[in-house]
Amino acid sequence: MKTAWGCLLALLMSLPLHAEQMQALGPWQVHYNAFNSSFLTPEVAKAYGLERSRYNGIINVAVQDKNGKALTAGLTGEAKNLIGTIRTLNFQQVKEGEAIYYLAVLPYRNEDTYQFTINIMADGRHEILKFQQTFYVD
Repeated sequence: MKTAWGCLLALLMSLPLHAEQMQALGPWQVHYNAFNSSFLTPEVAKAYGLERSRYNGIINVAVQDKNGKALTAGLTGEAKNLIGTIRTLNFQQVKEGEAIYYLAVLPYRNEDTYQFTINIMADGRHEILKFQQTFYVD
């Protein structure tokens, strides 16, 4: 699993710089990105039970305190496309060492644009992460 984690971490760090974004929400730094699951290696996808497909996106969220320390959080959320179809996001926690990530899979069609609303609960607080992403079939 550590090898797969190293591959996942390397992948997430090597995505184009504009792919990862950060929002300050209350006392937290919330890092997030969304990308096509075909970017995952077969080994990483298998290790984390993720399906590689040109029609699946991966939503990746990491919650940190202001000092950059990873926080354990509860995440729920939904993605709504431009015609109003809502998909519930089911996040799984990936924890290795001090790093903690939350991953969800989102099926899409080419050029689907989704508006994300993600509820984050940690340390007795609740914050909402909102962003928009367009997905393309590669």
